[in-house]
Amino acid sequence: MDQVLSAVATRLQMVSTSDHASVVSMNLFVALLCACIVLGHLLEENRWVNESITALVIGLCTGGLILLFSGGKSSHLLVFSEDLFFIYLLPPIIFNAGFQVKKKQFFHNFITIMLFGAVGTLISCTIISLGVIRFFKKMDIGTLDVGDYLAIGAIFAATDSVCTLQVLNQDETPLLYSLVFGEGVVNDATSVVLFNAIQSFDLTRINTRTAFQFIGNFFYLFFTSTMLGVFAGLLSAYIIKKLYIGRHSTDREVSLMMLMAYLSYVMAELFYLSGILTVFFCGIVMSHYTWHNVTESSRVTTKHTFATLSFVAEIFIFLYVGMDALDMEKWKFVNDSPETTVAVSSVLIGLVMAGRAAFVFPLSFLTNLAKKNPAERIGFKQQVVIWWSGLMRGAVSMALAYNQFTSSGHTQLPGNAIMITSTITVVLFSTVVFGLLTKPLIILLLPHPKHTNSLLSDSSSPKSTVVPLLGGQQDSSYTEFGSSDFIRPGGIRALLTTPAHTVHYYWRKFDNHFMRPVFGGRGFVAYVPGSPTEGSVHEQPQ
Repeated sequence: MDQVLSAVATRLQMVSTSDHASVVSMNLFVALLCACIVLGHLLEENRWVNESITALVIGLCTGGLILLFSGGKSSHLLVFSEDLFFIYLLPPIIFNAGFQVKKKQFFHNFITIMLFGAVGTLISCTIISLGVIRFFKKMDIGTLDVGDYLAIGAIFAATDSVCTLQVLNQDETPLLYSLVFGEGVVNDATSVVLFNAIQSFDLTRINTRTAFQFIGNFFYLFFTSTMLGVFAGLLSAYIIKKLYIGRHSTDREVSLMMLMAYLSYVMAELFYLSGILTVFFCGIVMSHYTWHNVTESSRVTTKHTFATLSFVAEIFIFLYVGMDALDMEKWKFVNDSPETTVAVSSVLIGLVMAGRAAFVFPLSFLTNLAKKNPAERIGFKQQVVIWWSGLMRGAVSMALAYNQFTSSGHTQLPGNAIMITSTITVVLFSTVVFGLLTKPLIILLLPHPKHTNSLLSDSSSPKSTVVPLLGGQQDSSYTEFGSSDFIRPGGIRALLTTPAHTVHYYWRKFDNHFMRPVFGGRGFVAYVPGSPTEGSVHEQPQ
């Protein structure tokens, strides 16, 4: 009996010690997050170093200190899990991207964005995969099979354009900003869909039938994921519009929006779809319908809440990546041959640059051929900026690499360890070096961004309650169809010569006549007695 009690007491003491260590680790990590925010604020005027680079550098310094005090045993406070990234950190980042996107420019350039983000990612993945098959087989990096090589292509096809977006101004260069932003989101979704499709197929026996099944599965995931996001966004809009939840509690409105957005993501993961695509289009639909159905206080709250969650999640990811870069468990496998990691990283960076060049310039050329308005064409200098913006690799690449080459957060094979250390090296080098060179490159290529040929900026984001999805310029939202603000297509010739305006016209007509009466949107404000919006409820157009 005494032995049992002694064992229980020992166990409880171990649990208590473990819990205390976890609390200490969380305290330190939260303190580091605060330090990243403060330093990011102090460096705000400098635009050379953004929060991502700041978090990486702080993570590296902290990892070095932890490594020193632990006697070389560990360099991080928390154990990374790809589940933590994909289930908790990635959804708020992608949802906020869809929620804050300027929808007029995004959908005006939708075909170009999809060409870059989907077709371009496929081209880049193919070139990287073929390149690693050719070069890695000549290097002594361990045993890798066909699935690993294809997975490497998907891993390094995922871009991180945050450095470029923080330098570009979407009001001065709306066309360029829209293309870089849109491509980045679609690229991440395409990379994850490709990665999941590669893992789900038996690649030991590749034939024509398998190839067609792979392509069919890819487009199925793309379409169904998008439709699920649209459905979740419309459902939230319908519920909030019909129930007038804000009459009693704005907290319920905000909570319902947040939970419905997250539900769309986890449902996509439940049905083995792309949660990134689902939550992105859910954000777009919510910003167009749901956001306009809630009270004014809920609008302000949701806009800042989603932006804050996204901001903290991004800092968390880069901070951990900086710490994990010094993890000795991974580097001990390559201690005998560090030149191998350098060679592998150099090959990967070269393939990344070649892969982007292989689709950015040809697809831009094809896109320019289809555009009759010179102001909408992508100039060569803009093409260089688009190419450069996709050279950075970030959190998605890290998470996919961990998923492919680690088991429960631990690396057990030399070949897998080399791939993890090489991925870390590529992420650090591309984010810091390419990120620091982004601003001088853009200043050199686009010295007067306000004069760059581009589309006129709009206000169709949650920051404005005026312009709807694919909205027109200024206050054209309030004009009747057939007025001077719209050119009614006169036939097939008008459809071919002005396809964007024609699609815009029919979408606006369909949206006003069928969608808004059911799902609300701009012009609908729930009646809340005593609220600041009470007096203007009936003044807004329906």
